Amino acid sequence: MSTMNSSFTPTIAGHLLVKCLVEQGVTHAFGVPGESFLAVLDGFHQYRQLIRFVVNRQEGGAAFMAEAHGKLTRRPGVCFVTRGPGATNASIGVHTAFQDATPMVLFVGDVDSRTRDREAFQEVNFLSFFGPSTQGFAKRVERIDDATRIPEYVARAFATAMNGRPGPVVLVLPQDMLAQAVSLTPLQNKLAPALGKVQAVEIDMGQKSTNLLGQMLQKAERPLVIAGGSGWSASGATALQRFAENWCLPVANAFRFQDTFDNYHPLYAGDVGLGINPKLAARIKASDLIIALGARLGEVTTGATPSSNPPGPNKP
Repeated sequence: MSTMNSSFTPTIAGHLLVKCLVEQGVTHAFGVPGESFLAVLDGFHQYRQLIRFVVNRQEGGAAFMAEAHGKLTRRPGVCFVTRGPGATNASIGVHTAFQDATPMVLFVGDVDSRTRDREAFQEVNFLSFFGPSTQGFAKRVERIDDATRIPEYVARAFATAMNGRPGPVVLVLPQDMLAQAVSLTPLQNKLAPALGKVQAVEIDMGQKSTNLLGQMLQKAERPLVIAGGSGWSASGATALQRFAENWCLPVANAFRFQDTFDNYHPLYAGDVGLGINPKLAARIKASDLIIALGARLGEVTTGATPSSNPPGPNKP
């Protein structure tokens, strides 16, 4: 049930933002304090019994801590940085979250909206810098200009970070917006419970896809599973192991996901990553059916297959 009630008292936007994080079940946020989001830091102090702001020495470390937190909890790791070099320092952690499919939300304190596009101190166009693309940093980048819409933006950021292929979302926070007094209207208060804790959508293959996979496995002579990606639960790992045992399938772990499948299990085939075992590379090349579960078939994971012969019609 939502903790945001209809008797919400007027406060400043920075406090509302922290309250929305508490609503999403966030217990820890990581960052380096900056002058552009002082109102949020004040909110962390107000709600210090519910959420902890972990101070870091450098934004790169804060972003990596948030990324690790997202991996461990399977809910978005939260990071706060200030504008300019604060955001660029954090970008390496955001990029890691993008490539590792880790749910994460980066909040960037920005310049005062009244000085935007006037070469304000340490001003950066974050929508362009972090902008989503096939080789981008984040799944979504948005700027919150209307303080009353903070619950909407936060809920959407968490939903985007967790669903589909998980990844990072960036929310840009103008300094003056965070200091605005906020008093939600009755309509907005009615909407608040609907913007409560966001849950990731559970994926189900469906009977049709399950039947098709069974047919492909029956025809295959040298099948192989490559497992990786984020979001694996204990039950999911057990299901993967049971699936491999039922079909007697070798399972290899994708790059940076070496613990997806038990390394001591008889069906464990190795790590598909840098410095891959030559025998495993040859096994992948010879496979006539590769089942990629959660793994993104990027350069390192597909390094065992010559770039001139990627998986295609001759290799499902």
